[in-house]
Amino acid sequence: MNNQNQQPAQGQQQIQIKANDDDLKGKYANTVQMMHTKEEFVLDFLNIFPPTGTLNSRVIVSPSHFKRMIVAMESNLKKGLAQFSLKLKGLIS
Repeated sequence: MNNQNQQPAQGQQQIQIKANDDDLKGKYANTVQMMHTKEEFVLDFLNIFPPTGTLNSRVIVSPSHFKRMIVAMESNLKKGLAQFSLKLKGLIS
């Protein structure tokens, strides 16, 4: 994600995103369920507290976008672990 103060790279268009206050608060999820077809990946973010659970958000993306998300999340995880001197046993070297 780009920082709000960053200028777009040459040749890129700056896009302003609008969001309402409820969306900016975010939603907690302690589980994600993933499904896929040839054309899309479906991510259901859930909050499970037995004996019930709620679907908080469903995100549907293309396979190519899903791959870019994984790369970005892995990079951010490594940076966050290094920044806060955390170790995730078996996942990050």
